[in-house]
Amino acid sequence: MTAILNRRTAAAVLTAALLVPLSACGNDSGGEKKDDAAASASASAPASPEAKGANLTVLAASSLTDVFKAAGEAYQKSHPGTKVTFSFAGSQELAAQVKQGAPADALVTADTKTMDGLKAETNDATVIAKNRLVIAAGKGNPFKIDELKDLADTKLKVVLAAPEVPVGRYSKQILDAQKLEVKPVSQEPNVRAVLSKVELGEADAGLVYKTDSAKSGDKVVNVEIPDDQNAVASYPAATLKSSKNAEAAAAFVTWLSSPEAQKILQDAGFQKA
Repeated sequence: MTAILNRRTAAAVLTAALLVPLSACGNDSGGEKKDDAAASASASAPASPEAKGANLTVLAASSLTDVFKAAGEAYQKSHPGTKVTFSFAGSQELAAQVKQGAPADALVTADTKTMDGLKAETNDATVIAKNRLVIAAGKGNPFKIDELKDLADTKLKVVLAAPEVPVGRYSKQILDAQKLEVKPVSQEPNVRAVLSKVELGEADAGLVYKTDSAKSGDKVVNVEIPDDQNAVASYPAATLKSSKNAEAAAAFVTWLSSPEAQKILQDAGFQKA
């Protein structure tokens, strides 16, 4: 009887021993399935806009035309998969586009006043650069224009930007401060149009940004304006709340304050923000 019990006990122990590895194998199989499912879910999870790149549209002030083309190329090179398209116009025109719901991701204006008027449409703005005005005199400066008061000469054909345009507002500011009455032959929608009039000989002089006039070569003569008679133009940049590429747009605006972007801006004549 004892021998029979011993044989039964031994059989039970052996059966239990055999079941343990089978149970362990079952757990390993379930773990593998969970790991496979997790890996599959991770692979199918959508990447962030910045990670996979995006097509960005940036509305920018006319005076940024040349430098932003260079900045855009540099940004795309260091951010593969991201394409940046710029739309340049006077800041007041850009503001109107934003208010009308134009599809875009970021905005850079040539003054803080315009940007401040768009707080309902933009996120927080950061000033990325500054600029100053100069007198752009016609080729060879035949009228020997040396200072602001020379622009009051009624024999001169002077062209200015319209007062609602940032550069036009800055121009009025510095002329009023010197108590100078200048009657322009035309008021243009942006700084590029003012400069073009002088380059083509349709005007004898105009007030433009230093960075724009510097691009004209010998087509115009740059007449510096002393700091105490000048105005400082600030360039704020912000993402638009309506952007469909919010993360990528924010990355671009942040990059504009980076050492790489600042070098491009300052090499073009812009001042540090």
